[in-house]
Amino acid sequence: MRYLVTGGAGFAGSHIVLALLDAGHDVVVLDNLSTGHRQAVPSGVKLYEVDLLDAAATSAIVAQGPWDGVLHFAALSLVGDSMRDPFHYLRQNYLTALNLVQSCVEHKVRKLVFSSTAALFGGPERSDPVPATAPIQPESPYGESKFMIERVLFWADAVYGLRSACLRYFNAAGSDPCGRAGEDHRPETHLIPLTIDAMLGRRPALKVFGTDYPTRDGSCIRDYIHVTDLADAHIRALGQIDDRSVTYNIGNGQGYSTLEVIQSVERISGRKVPWEAAPRRAGDPATLVADSSTLRKETGWTPHFDTLDRIVETALIWREKHPTGYGI
Repeated sequence: MRYLVTGGAGFAGSHIVLALLDAGHDVVVLDNLSTGHRQAVPSGVKLYEVDLLDAAATSAIVAQGPWDGVLHFAALSLVGDSMRDPFHYLRQNYLTALNLVQSCVEHKVRKLVFSSTAALFGGPERSDPVPATAPIQPESPYGESKFMIERVLFWADAVYGLRSACLRYFNAAGSDPCGRAGEDHRPETHLIPLTIDAMLGRRPALKVFGTDYPTRDGSCIRDYIHVTDLADAHIRALGQIDDRSVTYNIGNGQGYSTLEVIQSVERISGRKVPWEAAPRRAGDPATLVADSSTLRKETGWTPHFDTLDRIVETALIWREKHPTGYGI
């Protein structure tokens, strides 16, 4: 099969590229490298440095099919930034996706897998674990932009028959177990690499935002999904959308607290993590855990990296071997 991956130089996208290559498929990457890394694209994979905001350039790349599917990962993804600059986030994420989807329709692409988010869910009525059928209540422009794209895909299916899979991630983490790719955000905002960097002395003491939540140790609880398991779910989702569109939540289904992440890094590394308590951040729910039962039932997917320690171990190995990330 032949696939086009947008955002394939980023964290999740680069791991999906590896999974597709491992499965014997041909892959082409489209990425403007605003947050991705050229070094994350495997040797031999064609990279088009194109901005999806450029509708003509996007269409020209999609026209180079036929494609057995398009996987869309390119997006701005920082919740805090979206609150500071909401129009930029809404415009960027929505228009880039709209250009891509329209190009797919024009050039007869039949399948699209979309990297969505658990940021769609929120509010006091939310229950855990969260099913894909939970009420949509985005609490940030970032989450809202992803929901807008899901609606674009709904109408692309209803009117043109473009089948899609919307995969709503919880907390992607870890790194390729073969050491070929890892997590290198600039700035880094994800808890596990931040914790590792604090332990390695590469940053100041980790801030734990809130220690008085109604959880087992007072810190927030999140569902961490290994990025390789995430990639496997995307490939399985492609097999589900021959004649229908689907929506799945992706997570381990087990939550771990911030303090438990610190303890895991300490167990795996044998070193202490310096940390300090900080006030709660506005908008952070106490608990956010996925119900992935529909994905498991319909695709047979199950996470192989099903414990926090296994996820942390892969992240630590990559981060120790890449002290400057991809070297930029």
